[in-house]
Amino acid sequence: MEAMRDVIKVIDSDGHARDRDEWIKPYLDEPFRSRRMPYIPQEVYDRSLGGTLGQSGVAHEERLAAMDRQEIQTAVLYPTSGLGIGRVREPAFGAALCRAYNDLIAEYCKVSPRLKAVANLPVYSPDEAAKEMRRAVTKLGLVGGMLAAQAHSKNLGSPEYYPLYEEAQRLNVPVAIHAFGGDEPGSEIFDQFICLHTTGHPFPVLRQLTAMTFGGIPELFPKLKIGYLEIGCGWIPYWLERMDEEWEKRGKAEAPLCKKKPSEYLTSDRIYYGCEPEEKMIGFVVNEIGSQTLMYASDYPHWDMSWPDSAILVWQREDLSLEAKKNILEKNARRFYNLS
Repeated sequence: MEAMRDVIKVIDSDGHARDRDEWIKPYLDEPFRSRRMPYIPQEVYDRSLGGTLGQSGVAHEERLAAMDRQEIQTAVLYPTSGLGIGRVREPAFGAALCRAYNDLIAEYCKVSPRLKAVANLPVYSPDEAAKEMRRAVTKLGLVGGMLAAQAHSKNLGSPEYYPLYEEAQRLNVPVAIHAFGGDEPGSEIFDQFICLHTTGHPFPVLRQLTAMTFGGIPELFPKLKIGYLEIGCGWIPYWLERMDEEWEKRGKAEAPLCKKKPSEYLTSDRIYYGCEPEEKMIGFVVNEIGSQTLMYASDYPHWDMSWPDSAILVWQREDLSLEAKKNILEKNARRFYNLS
């Protein structure tokens, strides 16, 4: 087998930056800078099991060395603590935190052209999210925007988000819906993080995907690229079949803006999904929907990633063709983020 680096310039579609409060603080506007930390409320669970899981991934040298080890050419970074921006219910403060994080990550990425980043957007302030998307892309050079799936009372398929989707479509940049893996409605029944984390990634994203699709977002914004990240890909055939069944019975009455079967939108070249290298179901999903919208995601440096092997696991798979590997490891992410 040829070496991966000789065939593919791997793009990590979903890596993560550390975004500690003390690093964000210098970029935060007053009066918010003077507030006591933590800025984003955290649950009390020990995510890293006493530091035994995950990598630090803080220093540029450490991150770039990790990328070299996995033969990753480019990494697109998402927040860590900032994934929980949906916990900040105060609109003005949430918007200020997003601006500060985006300024911080733009500075971080200047160290190497191999590092790209997506803007964190204030999910409780759709109009501000549209403004921040414009600023982050045109002034800071970020390559897209992220909405937190855990927006609790917010439906990302509702008309209040139309200005954001219009702006993203105009700028030709994607909107990614990303899970946090933290608390959500219904999670109060759990007393261990293992339960919270198992459900806290897929359920919020699937709720928003369902709301956005039945709400007509792919129909109303035909050039908008949307990504659903950090829930793997094994669920896709099952969920699309379920949505199609519901649409066939109730779509005309209750989802009039969804003009086609949901699966037709969700397998188009405008909807993308992150996939994790160790997933057993990748080959099955490719057989069902093709490989044109799946993107390799490392999740580095989080505790639940595959490490030290990551991208190489996709390259070594026997259930994927060479073309599928090229799509998943490079081509799809390059197209999604408009990377040259």
